[in-house]
Amino acid sequence: MKTRFLLAMLAALAATPALVTGVTAADPQTASGGLKLPAGPHPITQDMPAEPTAHEITDDQKRVRNYADQPPLIPHAVRDYQIDLNVNKCLTCHDRRNTAGSQAPMISVTHFQDRDGQALGQVAPRRYFCTQCHVPQTDAKPIVGSSFRDIDSVLSGKDGPK
Repeated sequence: MKTRFLLAMLAALAATPALVTGVTAADPQTASGGLKLPAGPHPITQDMPAEPTAHEITDDQKRVRNYADQPPLIPHAVRDYQIDLNVNKCLTCHDRRNTAGSQAPMISVTHFQDRDGQALGQVAPRRYFCTQCHVPQTDAKPIVGSSFRDIDSVLSGKDGPK
């Protein structure tokens, strides 16, 4: 019984044109969940060039935050920074013991508190993996539009960043 089912599934997959010849649809937006696909068939065996990656902005300039408690953006390159259970490259400059020599801003005191607000002698485990909140800035164009307005522009009645 299992063998028959498996053979039927394999036959159905082999007969599916999208899997054999590539993706084709009259409306590429519908076929791809809203992403634009290049026109025409694209076999899965064909190598397609990747989109160029965005360049990191590494000018060491602090960026204005858009809302209260927004984690600061990383204003420098972090490619190949090791952050794992044994090593956190960010702490070589931003730990409170190292900021005098590196001139880097010290990480927030909130990073030295446990979930109950108790002060710790070192970075709290839940704040150890920096890049889960802090990200580098890039020159990437937005994928979707945004009508976000910061609180200052809302209160003043002025249009904020779009």
